[in-house]
Amino acid sequence: MEDSETRLMDTETRLKDTETRLKDTETRLTEREKQILELNKEKKTVVFSAATGGGENHIGPFNTDTTLIYRTLITNIGGAYSPSTGVFVAPVPGVYYFTIFFHAGWDHGTKLLLYKNNELIIYTHDFPSTSDRADNGGNAVFLQLVQGDQVVGAELEERAVCRSVPPSS
Repeated sequence: MEDSETRLMDTETRLKDTETRLKDTETRLTEREKQILELNKEKKTVVFSAATGGGENHIGPFNTDTTLIYRTLITNIGGAYSPSTGVFVAPVPGVYYFTIFFHAGWDHGTKLLLYKNNELIIYTHDFPSTSDRADNGGNAVFLQLVQGDQVVGAELEERAVCRSVPPSS
């Protein structure tokens, strides 16, 4: 009889341990479900496309390195790009794709740069020339960004970018 009582007590102890582990597992599962719901709330679509603007004037040359401000917003879903500062601020972590392009020529060279948090990531350039009328250039990059990272396009001192090709004389 003592043997049966001992086995019964052991079984009850194991059952209590199992119930405790089950409650802990249920608590962790509930917490994970809450985290997933919060992450899904934060999921945000971020897309922007912009241009420097129309007209037949050059942008630059400047007497100092200058942040390019793309005033013509084609798309700004998520509002991450500021047309007043020229800065893109990542609202959510993720992989973002950036491209920079220019049309330039005449007697001014062009150098466009793309910075992430003040670190140069990519650039594209053209040298000044009197032998050709205009050139185009570009570059692209995928960037892993965390919330708050800043991406900025810049133009170097003494360089210019055309808004459109100047009329021929």
